[in-house]
Amino acid sequence: MRDLQLRNLVSYLLFLVEVGDEHDVADELKRFPGVTEAQVVYGEYDVIARVELSDLALLDEIVTMARKLPGVTRTSTLISSGIIQHVEGKS
Repeated sequence: MRDLQLRNLVSYLLFLVEVGDEHDVADELKRFPGVTEAQVVYGEYDVIARVELSDLALLDEIVTMARKLPGVTRTSTLISSGIIQHVEGKS
């Protein structure tokens, strides 16, 4: 039988931003607590940030702060299903 163990909450924040603000937004996000990576990307969204935190309340604070950044017009938050780790050999 496998036991489940909670790990840090990993989320991805996707941003649409005003034209020309992509790098400023990514640079500012890198200063946020829990942000492990922020990159300008091509496609439907302009910037993506990887966030690793210990709980949803902290994620809520980070998302709220990020939405207030100048140039941000829309966000989407994806919470990774990898927060649960299967541990073999426990009964």
